[in-house]
Parts: sequence; structure tokens; C-alpha cells
Amino acid sequence: MKVTIYVEGGGDSKYQHIQCRQGFRKLIEKSGLVGKMPGIFACGGRNAAFDDFKTAMKSKSPNDFPMLLVDSEDPIAENTSTWNHLRTRDNWIRPQHVLDDQAQLMATCMETWIVADRVALHNVFGAELQESALLPETNLEQYDRHRVQDALEYATHNCGKNKAYKKGKRSFQVLESVNPNMLKQRLPHFKRFIETLEKLLR
Repeated sequence: MKVTIYVEGGGDSKYQHIQCRQGFRKLIEKSGLVGKMPGIFACGGRNAAFDDFKTAMKSKSPNDFPMLLVDSEDPIAENTSTWNHLRTRDNWIRPQHVLDDQAQLMATCMETWIVADRVALHNVFGAELQESALLPETNLEQYDRHRVQDALEYATHNCGKNKAYKKGKRSFQVLESVNPNMLKQRLPHFKRFIETLEKLLR
């Protein structure tokens, strides 16, 4: 099975696309999938990611498994499937013959993955990290993405001009530092993502 992940992230910069691919690759490798890695395609914006995913579905071979990975943007209602969430929020219509597992969500954003590992945050940002400014570690996927991102930026604002967290600028450098086992304990949608990859690639 050839798995290719079309991921939201990287903006319009070639350098950030490289950083995006590297950040996700290192995180997935640390999940135990070294040697059986998926392809990772940094698409920039979420609409571009969906468009690239649809294009891949139209041209795929029987052994290909395109996968979409985007922010949920909003908290996901209980018992709501990924595709139903994307249809309600973005008006995205699930393409024909696409499976449930081919859509995966960062709930509610990539920064939620980052703040789920406080040890990694301390390792990256050092003693000036203001941990009390971060959101509680429980039920992190239910917080609005703006609250998650703003809290992370504020918690690191004393860490120095070139060290404080800024979306895009340091996102993927920090992402590759987190411990996936910690994320699996705290983030159900991250756990689903990794378990789907394990099922496909092992």
C-alpha cells in the first residue's frame, strides 16, 4: 500500500513546505513507522489540500491510498464523522469511493498537537516558557483554535524575539520535537491518525 498524506500547512513558501514535510515526517517516524513511511505532500492552505487530495483520487492506482490531513478549525461535535464535520464546516463533499479513514483531522489545529506535550515545550522554549498561560491538558481538542494559538504565543512571548512561537515561522520545528505517545494519550483524533497509518503500513 502506497500512502500519501496531503497536509494543510507550509503556506506559499518553498522553504516552509520543506519544513512542513520534515516536521510531520519526524513526528510519524517517532510513532514507530520508520522504514514504512507515507509520502507527505505539503499543500499550503486547507482548500488547496482538499483540491490536491481530490486530484490524487482521480488518478490513483489500486495500490494508492491518498489521505487528507487538515485542521478541524472548530471543535468536532460528539459522534460526528470526519467527513460530516468537513461538510458542515467547509461545505466539502466527500468524493465517491473515498473511505472514512482517508480524512484525518488535527483537532482543532496543529498547535493543539504541540501544546499536548509540555515536556517538549520546555525543551524547545526553555525556562522562560509561561506554562500557566497554556490551556489545561485535558480535553484539548474542544478548545477553539484561536484560543489554542493565542495561548501558545502568549506563553512563549518572553522567550526571546527569535524564539517565541509564531505560526508558520516555528511551527514545524516545534512539531518535530513532540512525543507522539503523549499526543496519543491526550488527543483522540491524533490517536486515530496514527492507528490508521499503522493499519495501512504494517
